Amino acid sequence: MAKIKVLLVDDHAILRAGLRSLLATYDDIEVVGEASSGEEAIRKVPELKPDVIVMDVLMPGMNGLVATRYILEKYPDARILMLTQYGNKEYVLPLLEAGAAGYVLKQAADTDFVKGIRAVYEGNSYLYPPIAKLVLEALMAGEDASDPERMLTPREREVLVLVAQGYTNNEIADILYISPKTVDVHRTRMMNKLDLHNVAEIVRYAVRRHLIDPYEE
Repeated sequence: MAKIKVLLVDDHAILRAGLRSLLATYDDIEVVGEASSGEEAIRKVPELKPDVIVMDVLMPGMNGLVATRYILEKYPDARILMLTQYGNKEYVLPLLEAGAAGYVLKQAADTDFVKGIRAVYEGNSYLYPPIAKLVLEALMAGEDASDPERMLTPREREVLVLVAQGYTNNEIADILYISPKTVDVHRTRMMNKLDLHNVAEIVRYAVRRHLIDPYEE
């Protein structure tokens, strides 16, 4: 029986080791590689050809949202399962909109995590029950037109997060594979839409909306 080939993407080596040990106990799953950042994941996808990419959200450099969008643009058949501690809508909805096939919280049971891997491998979606409830509530409520963040494009949201993480325009350009001039355009539009005037305000906004973790190193 062919095994499900999994690529683990998380910046914490201890967590990756634990996930690898867990998945080794299942006969139908094989961890074929690991990556500690979005950039490394992008390099390894064409080399390893994983069936399922298990992706963290917050990582130094290219975060999970940016990496997910980039991978699916280049490899539309890729199946990405988000595994993260962040279950608020500011993370969940943009990632699902970007094309993530599943979303599991790190505090979930091992069986939920494995169920998610198998589901996305089979071409289905999988949402950990609390996440499914959040998505359903968001759909029932509809888009909040008064929420300025809904006016941001996916690229503007990416620039927002990276600026809040302390990256310069040139560094953001390298991470997103666009020009510094294009970064500046997205940055200016983002700041105008959110009525933000400097980096300090951007950081406060991102922390308040749980778009970055101020304690993440």
